[in-house]
Amino acid sequence: MTRKTSLLTLLAALAFALSPLLSSGFNGFAPDQFPVPQTNPPVQPAGYAFAIWGLIYLWLIAGAIFGIWDRATDPDWEPMRPALIISLVIGAAWIPVAQISPIGATILIWAMLVTAVIALLRAGKADHPWLRTPIALYAGWLTAASSVALGLVLAGYGFVDAQMAAWLGITLALTIGLGVQALRPDAPAYPAAVIWALVGVLVANLDGPNLSVLALASFGIALLSWRAVVNWRA
Repeated sequence: MTRKTSLLTLLAALAFALSPLLSSGFNGFAPDQFPVPQTNPPVQPAGYAFAIWGLIYLWLIAGAIFGIWDRATDPDWEPMRPALIISLVIGAAWIPVAQISPIGATILIWAMLVTAVIALLRAGKADHPWLRTPIALYAGWLTAASSVALGLVLAGYGFVDAQMAAWLGITLALTIGLGVQALRPDAPAYPAAVIWALVGVLVANLDGPNLSVLALASFGIALLSWRAVVNWRA
């Protein structure tokens, strides 16, 4: 069974990485996908930040290949595989859904996040570069992306204004980030990915500038960074 799940993990990672190439791609929700158009929403990181997906795709594939090649039956690897497979399979279908329905895409990305965090928590302590790091990077970025998606939906459907959506999204990402960081202090790539997203939010809100969002994002970056240093020293 472990050899089968190691192969399924690689296939799921490949499907996930190929999904942008097999569709028209995704550059963010269009403003007119919402009843209240979201033009330059303050909750969303600057466009360059999304380049992290390339690193995530490659590292997940590399980790899965290593898992088949030398860790197919390793007990440190097997417990995380079912949850990671589910997350990646959902991710492979995410772009087509996002092009049609922001609400559907938000539900799916939260499912991706939950299963990715489960995989991270179940990952063993061996093979840090190939096992924990790619999953941590993936889960960390999903923590930010899912919070951004929820913020966009809340503002786009008129539940809150765009400024409140940014505050809620950043606070939610920070809360989840600190919780997972406490549960898995040996995975520094997780807070690094959340910090990357928050820096992207900073850059996106420099015009104006949007001082309250800048302050909240800066606070989040400082808190996650401080906690990461404490964990590293421990």
